[in-house]
Amino acid sequence: MYQPQFALLRLFELPESTELYIEMDDDLDFIDLNGTKSLGSLKHKSVGDRLTDLSVDFWKSARIWLSRYNRDSLEESNLKFLLFTTSEVSRTSFLQAFTYPSANSGLAIVDVVESAKKALESSTTKLTEAIGSELQKMTNAQCEDFFSRINIVDKTPRIAEIPEKIIGGHMRSISREFRQAIFDRLQGWWNQQTILLLSGERTMPLSGYELSDKLSDIADEYKTNNLPIHFSEATPEEDIDVEGDQRQFVLQLREIGVQTNRIRSAILDYYRAFSQRSAWARENVLLVGEMERYEARLVDEWSRYRDVIFEDFDVTEADERLVEAGRALYKWADFESGKLDSLRIREKVTEPYVVRGGFHILANERPRPRVYWHPTFLSRLDAVLGETS
Repeated sequence: MYQPQFALLRLFELPESTELYIEMDDDLDFIDLNGTKSLGSLKHKSVGDRLTDLSVDFWKSARIWLSRYNRDSLEESNLKFLLFTTSEVSRTSFLQAFTYPSANSGLAIVDVVESAKKALESSTTKLTEAIGSELQKMTNAQCEDFFSRINIVDKTPRIAEIPEKIIGGHMRSISREFRQAIFDRLQGWWNQQTILLLSGERTMPLSGYELSDKLSDIADEYKTNNLPIHFSEATPEEDIDVEGDQRQFVLQLREIGVQTNRIRSAILDYYRAFSQRSAWARENVLLVGEMERYEARLVDEWSRYRDVIFEDFDVTEADERLVEAGRALYKWADFESGKLDSLRIREKVTEPYVVRGGFHILANERPRPRVYWHPTFLSRLDAVLGETS
């Protein structure tokens, strides 16, 4: 869980041209514009943990780095090595030489190599013996070159601290009231991309450019002429039961002979529009009274088109003719209304389910719907309500 979180923070901190892989040569692989690859090992440790001369965290990473260094032709390789740890490097450890800034960061590399070898000689674990054996196969120049490529970044943010680091440090151009919502959207996208990367479904690396573009796209949805869209491809958790659905907007569609597949689409539009409105309410992105004014516009436009359709019909006509009128009215709402700029809740909100689902929500209102399709639906409903009363 720490890997994608920390990778997101780190990619914000690096140049936009940086590319990122996860779990390739190390926990994180960063590739800069010149093709230099930095292998990053991550260590999320207990509070108060310290990194010392023989810390397994350092030497396990060093062993991985050594194998990659040898694989890529030693001094000819384009590798750098990074250890990111929530621990603090002990002030008495030679590992201080790998941190920046530190009192010992200016230590000559030859002395660093000597200190590393002495530390390894003082231990008899299989890990340190294996690393010592690998170093013995290398020349002094190669050892110095290898250790000169290592950097330790200690006291890195813990997992619970990362969101605030990103929100407070890299989202300042975004309105404060929407930063958390935008970050949540960004993180959801990021987590999905890292899953695709880890599973092999995504072969291209993540990049700083892609991250910036995605953040910009999401933030754009929170501007005054737009609204965030969350449910374009959403489906209910439970299976859609077209035949068993007894909601009023579904009953209305059955009355005008709408077929099963179209009713299923209507149920999806209703679900997405209803869920979207709930999300807008949670994120507090709507103006006071904006939804009420939007629904009034939908009803007004619907009533105008209803009058045009129904003026050629008489309620005493055969039911087949009335059904025909209702189908024509619903066809307009289903296929034509989404093309009208006047029916957008805001200028840049073009997702069709917002309009289509809006009509179904109005058709579902009880006890009396504000939108209906069959010309005699309201009169028959009034009769039923009167009998019930």
